Amino acid sequence: MGQKVHPYGFRLGVTKTWRSRWFSKQDYAKLLREDLELKDSLRDRLKAAGVSSIEVDRPGNKLRITIFTSRPGIIIGRKGAEIEKLKGDLAKKTKREVFIDIQEVHKPELDAQLVSESIGLQLEKRVAFRRAMRKAVDSALRFGCKGIKVRVSGRLNGAEIARTEWYLQGQLPLHTLRADIDYGFSQAYTTYGVIGIKCWVYKGEILPGGQRRGLRNEPEPRRAPPRDRDRRDRDRDRPPRQAPSFAPPSSQSGSEAGGVTQAAPGDMPSRTSAPILPPMAQPTQPSWKQDKPEGGETKPEGDKTE
Repeated sequence: MGQKVHPYGFRLGVTKTWRSRWFSKQDYAKLLREDLELKDSLRDRLKAAGVSSIEVDRPGNKLRITIFTSRPGIIIGRKGAEIEKLKGDLAKKTKREVFIDIQEVHKPELDAQLVSESIGLQLEKRVAFRRAMRKAVDSALRFGCKGIKVRVSGRLNGAEIARTEWYLQGQLPLHTLRADIDYGFSQAYTTYGVIGIKCWVYKGEILPGGQRRGLRNEPEPRRAPPRDRDRRDRDRDRPPRQAPSFAPPSSQSGSEAGGVTQAAPGDMPSRTSAPILPPMAQPTQPSWKQDKPEGGETKPEGDKTE
């Protein structure tokens, strides 16, 4: 069976950096366990805020937490009340001075973790899994990513036997170290069981100078092609067509009445030329009309005289 390496750990030190940045010769296991508990508790507490990732820095005896979220207003709260409460709870729990930084994710459709979580929420609401996957793939491509792959596994649609379904659109070079590939994983807890969702998003290549190549910065939604756009603008600038007005005939002339009037049917000029008929053979008179009566010729009704 083919084994897949984690896309994030595969690029650590090359194009990705660590999400926990500190060093300790003593109490390493204790600090590592504290990091994991902090991240788990923050994810559970901020489940409605769309948290993408959490980074931890430990300068000295201080603790700096950076939260990447698509809804920063939920974490900050009104006038910063929620974030101050969160900071006090973490300081009491860790017994350290805590600093919290909030970073907004401007395009959640291109964040693999947020995409997988959104699919999980739809599956828990009994949305068809193919529809949820297709919607996520189309949204990511519309926002400019170069490739995306979505994979769901479990008892899909409540089937007795678990199976795996996946969609792939665009490019996904998993073994290219300079490729900027984002990876996310989440779980949907349905009535039939747990369904796992994995998502890979390819955003382009990261060059040695730190420049990114390949990510399309197209506006959303996409504009119409130039030809259709020119035709649409031309139709919009054209004045609206006015319907012809039909007024009853009047004794006044068109110049006096201030408009054009249509003549009555009786006043319409007659056709000057005879109608064109298709060529036909001359009609023959029946034989009984050609027989003359014994009494002689009879005058037609039009020639009778009184």
